[in-house]
Amino acid sequence: MSWLNSHIQNLNEKQAITDEFGSFSYGQLHQQILQYKSFLDHSIDDCQVVAILSDYNFYSVALFLALLEKKAVIVPIVSAKSEEIERRLNVVTPHAIIRLDKNQLEIDLNSNIELHTMVKSLVVSKQSGLVIFSSGSTGEPKAMIHNLDSLVNSYHGKKIKNFNMLVFLMFDHIGGLNTLLNTFAMGARIILPANRNPEYIAGLIEKYQVHILPASPTFLNMMLMEKVQDKHNLKSLKMITYGTESMPESLLLKLKVAFPRTKLLQTFGTSETGISRTFSRSSTSLEMKLDDPNTQYKIIEGELWLKSKTQVMGYLNASMESFTEDGWFKTGDLVEELPDGYLKIKGRSKEVINVGGEKVSPSEVESIVLEVEGVSDCTAYGAKNSITGQMVAIQVVLEGVIDKKEARALIRKHCKQKLNNYKVPAKFEFVEKTKFSDRFKKKRGI
Repeated sequence: MSWLNSHIQNLNEKQAITDEFGSFSYGQLHQQILQYKSFLDHSIDDCQVVAILSDYNFYSVALFLALLEKKAVIVPIVSAKSEEIERRLNVVTPHAIIRLDKNQLEIDLNSNIELHTMVKSLVVSKQSGLVIFSSGSTGEPKAMIHNLDSLVNSYHGKKIKNFNMLVFLMFDHIGGLNTLLNTFAMGARIILPANRNPEYIAGLIEKYQVHILPASPTFLNMMLMEKVQDKHNLKSLKMITYGTESMPESLLLKLKVAFPRTKLLQTFGTSETGISRTFSRSSTSLEMKLDDPNTQYKIIEGELWLKSKTQVMGYLNASMESFTEDGWFKTGDLVEELPDGYLKIKGRSKEVINVGGEKVSPSEVESIVLEVEGVSDCTAYGAKNSITGQMVAIQVVLEGVIDKKEARALIRKHCKQKLNNYKVPAKFEFVEKTKFSDRFKKKRGI
């Protein structure tokens, strides 16, 4: 038995998971793991590649941990889109596909398997693996393979703590898996939402006295737009962690006003290197330190490079050009390093707007635009310009009934007071809501 499942067994009566099916103790989780393990032993050999098609709930977590015991290479796929599921299965070609309906397993076996070299190395060495896919925001999603044993072992030895954490991202995302493993290692309780509606999430925080909420800036702004803090008692929140995309500074300040007693912590990680331990200078500062014994970093020409003990073995469907020969991962995140060692993330290099050779960070523009009264959300991006190559464009969500012509004039006036001329939005589009991915990251562009 793995140390994690042994640890879960020892926690016994402590509350482990609350989801749409109810509340479950660690003892119940252990029993469900054993039940699935017994069933799987009659259906699937050890050290197989197994895809899980399921949302995130008590039963899928138990199945995941049962497959960990069988040293499987696990491919979690959380999607309702048949074409997306098919594409991902074609990349990995699993030995078995498990569809989970509540607590019932349906298994399809596949005998015509051709394993990727890296997958085969895990199978032959009888080590568990994990395949997760990138969000695919800039092209075809990359299939990344992790050594799951190494990933799980990195959480060993955590101190037992009592808190309730809401898991926002799912276990097909490195951030969601980090939250799950970290919480279990500390013997705490996780709340798994049935959907990601801000009003519903706020209701769960109030009902289950959630202490920690990990979320993206986009989702946190959606909560502010719906004024959930005025409709629900959210005083239980001790900490809100934010990551996965750049946080506009003005939004951070609005969040601190809305949640004055809550600590705001910037997290950082990549699917390729895992989640690194960080701490923020303060709840109103975007400056943070990477302080993790498992992670090294350096800054090359303004770009953050990482090397970690839990980084991926490689990609199954893409080149390794983002890795150096000596193992450094080029994150694509542009950062500023301050004299005292703090870092400030400026944005993604692929999202930088190039206006006649001048570089513009979308989050900087968004932060200023969000200061304008009547603007509830916005997304800055680069639009084509025949003279400068690109110009700053912005999609704006207005609060209430506001004249768009007047709003445009107010935004431009405010931006001219705060930004260099080349950073001032030249193209406007007023929209009903912000476009975002299923992981609540802004989609930039038309």
